Formats: sequence, structure tokens, C-alpha cells
Amino acid sequence: MRRGFFKGIGVNILLLGMVSLLADISSEMMMPLLPMFIAALGGSALVIGLVGGFGDSITSLLQVFSGYWSDRYGRKKPFVFSGYAISAIAKLFLAISTIWQHVFITRSLDRAGKGLRTAPRDAIIADSTLTEVRGTAFGIHRAMDTAGAIVGSLLAFLLFWFLGLEFRAILLISAVIAFLALLPILRVREVKREPQKIGLGISFKALPRNLKWFVLIASIFALGNFTYMFFILRAQDFFTGVVSERAAAAIPILLYVLYNVVYALLSVPAGMLSDRIGRRRVLLLGYLLFGLTCLGFALLESLVFFIILFALYGLVYALVEGTQRAFVSDLASAELRGTALGTLHTCIGLAALPASLIAGTLWQHIDPAATFLYGCVLGLIAAAALLRIHIR
Repeated sequence: MRRGFFKGIGVNILLLGMVSLLADISSEMMMPLLPMFIAALGGSALVIGLVGGFGDSITSLLQVFSGYWSDRYGRKKPFVFSGYAISAIAKLFLAISTIWQHVFITRSLDRAGKGLRTAPRDAIIADSTLTEVRGTAFGIHRAMDTAGAIVGSLLAFLLFWFLGLEFRAILLISAVIAFLALLPILRVREVKREPQKIGLGISFKALPRNLKWFVLIASIFALGNFTYMFFILRAQDFFTGVVSERAAAAIPILLYVLYNVVYALLSVPAGMLSDRIGRRRVLLLGYLLFGLTCLGFALLESLVFFIILFALYGLVYALVEGTQRAFVSDLASAELRGTALGTLHTCIGLAALPASLIAGTLWQHIDPAATFLYGCVLGLIAAAALLRIHIR
């Protein structure tokens, strides 16, 4: 049973999973603190949307170019290493930010590193596995990635609540861990491919029609999938005035830990489910569930409801994140897989900035509930589009 489970799963998956494990310990020590850190530096809800959305857009805008460049030059590992190194350096400067504009710059640099590495890394994962277990391979990688997220966010809570460290000290520790993530990359062996002498425009035209349709649908979903920071702020706003100020900051961190636990535990089963019943069905479930989860955040307020909703938020990401990448890998040829994955990430990222700016505007000028109703509507529209357009 165990041998069969790992059949077709190369050592690269475990090495890149270890890289993501360490990198996410670093990142997730920062992420649950970031919206509160920005607010402490004077940033409004609109600023938080700008920081989150612009960072995600930078990430994805770079991914299509890094994917294209890695296909063109036949090398992916240098892009992966450079991307993780840039993010580690950015985290050092984030720790010494004194105004929200500093956070905006360093967060953008951190996300630029992510944009440089992600598509080539995902292409290495796809190249290192057999087609029939590719969903499982991506699920394993996402599980290790999210296991790091659990450790990181839980470590942030322990350092904040039990040791009494301030935000800056925790951010500095996270930067040190980010540099450790560079070490396993040195052992990765990528599949050698001939450089692809293609123009960027030609490579886009060469992408299959089904893939283009799916990227459009994924972009609609991304337009409603605003930054996670608003989910944390929703919980913090509810608990502020109900418990102590420090507890009002600590409880959202724990809820974020719960989100990551669910995400990690269900990523591999979700990937295996997509191998078994098809990527489209799993994504349809994920898009529908996101809409319902946002509806819950808009209408429900209590500790019990927040526990349920953050768990559902983790399930959504388990169903969607790895499955979208595996679906694109299935729909693209091996020679253009980096470009295809980069195209997916870039289109999603271009939607991330308006998504978070709209969410911040609704939060600041109308009502926090309006932010989540907006996400609900876009999630259901994406599900309806995926249901009507038959992609195989």
C-alpha cells in the first residue's frame, strides 16, 4: 500500500516540499500578524487591501515571465533559488519597517520573489511525476507547504502569547528561517530540456483552447478571492472590546492556525480525489464552498461560527489550490507547461489587486459584511461558469 502510494512520486517532490515547509514556517509567522502590524502603523482597510492585493499581483505577474523564461532557456532551478533568496532578504527589511509604506515596499519585494519561483517550481514538480499521480504529487507538496504554515502560525502565537515578543522580534526570527529554506534547493535535480526558441506571443497562442477557458474561469474566482487579511480582521473586530486587547490579537492567530491545519490535512486527500473523480468536479465544489463560506463570514458572528468558517476556508484552499495547478498541467503540453502555469498565476494575480481594493473599499465605506457578500457572489459565478463550460 505504502509503496503503491509513492509510486511515480520523485525525490524532487520531497525536496521542494521541504523548501516550502521551511519557507512557509517563515512566511506564516508573518502573515497572521501582518494585517494587525499594518493597522498598528496607521494603515486603513483600504491600505491593507492595497498591500495584500498589490503583493499578490506582483507575484502572479512575474510568474508568467519566469515560467516562460524557464521554458525558453531550459532551466528552472536557478529561478526557484533566486526567488526564495529575494523573499528571505525582503523579510529582513520588513522587520524594521516603521510606517505602512515600508511594509508595502518590503511585502511587494517578498511577493516578487514568490512570483519568480512558483511557476518554475511547479513545472519541476509536474516534470518529476507521472500523469496519473500528478494530483497526488501536487497535494503532497501543498500539504508540506501548509504544514509549514501550521508550524509558522502556531510559532507566531507561542512567541506572541507565551513569550510576550513584539511583532518586530517575531518578524526577524521569520527572516532567519527563510534563509534556511535555500539549502534543500541545492539537492534538486531538474529534468533537462532543450531551450524553446519561441516568442512570448507565439507561446500564448499555442496554449490549448480548453486551458484558456479554464484560466478565464479561475480569474473570475480570483476576482472575488480577496486577501486573507480581511478574514483575520473580521475576527479581530468581533473580539475587540469583548476580550483583552492582547487576546483580541491572539484569537485570530489561533483561528488562522486552524485554517492552516485543515488546509494541510485535506490537501493530499483533495489531490487524490481530483485524480479519482476529475479536477473539474473538485474545483466546482471548491468554488461553491468559497461562496458559502464568504456568506457565513458576512452573516454570522460568534466564536463557534468563526471556528467553523475558518475550517471551511481551509477546506476551500485544499480543494482549489493544488487542483487548479494540476488541471493546468494536464491541459498543457510538457514543453509549454511552465508558460501555462505562469499564465494561470499571472491572470489570477492581475485579478488579486482589484479584488482586494474592492474588498477594502466595501469594508471602509459600506460595511465589512459587504466585503464578504462580494466574495460570495464571485465564487458562485465562477462555479456556474465551470458548470456550464465543459472542460476535459
